[in-house]
Amino acid sequence: MTALHVPVLLDEVVAALSPLSGALVVDATFGAGGYTRRLLDAGATVHAFDRDPDAIAAVEENPARWPELGDRPPRLTLHPRRFSEMVSALAEAGIARVDGIVMDIGVSSMQLDQPERGFAFSADGPLDMRMGREGPSAADFLNTAAEGEIADVLFRYGEERQSRRVARAIVAARPLGTTGDLAKAVRRALGYRPGAPKDPATRSFQAVRIHVNAELEELEQGLRAAETLLDNGGRLAVVTFHSLEDRIVKQFLREAGGATARASRHLPQTPAARAPTFTALTKAIRPSEAEVARNPRARSATLRAAVRTDAPARSGEEGIAA
Repeated sequence: MTALHVPVLLDEVVAALSPLSGALVVDATFGAGGYTRRLLDAGATVHAFDRDPDAIAAVEENPARWPELGDRPPRLTLHPRRFSEMVSALAEAGIARVDGIVMDIGVSSMQLDQPERGFAFSADGPLDMRMGREGPSAADFLNTAAEGEIADVLFRYGEERQSRRVARAIVAARPLGTTGDLAKAVRRALGYRPGAPKDPATRSFQAVRIHVNAELEELEQGLRAAETLLDNGGRLAVVTFHSLEDRIVKQFLREAGGATARASRHLPQTPAARAPTFTALTKAIRPSEAEVARNPRARSATLRAAVRTDAPARSGEEGIAA
């Protein structure tokens, strides 16, 4: 049975966004709509994005839960697109600025718990991992890429220290067709003790999934899109689930806040060269013990939130021009 997706840090995200009645908010990662539901209940108008057609189809199959779709004008608009496309998608809807944006990065419980999506090795399924069900699958990549390229992906996105050994095992096991095939190859390379706290295949599955969906590039583009879209005083809330994602968000907000790199940690911080586009709202927030007990998948979550200033969005390599 497919588990329900439980939105992580829900109360904290809504508190960070503090939506007023009539506020225009973007849910950049709709999923099962947990954040959207609470935002709508608070009186906000929501534009929700999801590149997974299953997420959009689930709404269409359960319209009673989403009466706001039928409001005139609608208080909920769904966009079956990547959240990196927020600026152009909202421009098509006549929207240039919004009051809030929430991004919940990573794979959803629905995707993890459906073997046919190929995201996990808890049950054998086709080696797919595509969030948008388009483009090359995980099997396409692993069965055709050079050993060195596979090793680089495992090291960069899975922080797998024995990436070359694992890549060699993957190439030797070709053709791989299922999640079980991949898990078996990784376990053979690294050793596997049933009942161990963490399966050695976990890092490789994360790495391949991130690569297939270009997740980190998508996150970087989505953050720059948020900088362009948020109005003065608008709020950004981003929930991440591993260090690679959190590092990107932390660095983005640090640079957007006007910080510049120091030549030495013993020297004072260099004054900002331009006005900051964001100010920090809170320090990083992590789930309580009670939430982790209710939802173990929340354990690794981190929320970072910030408020948009009135400074122009950065352009060029720094951001997307307003």
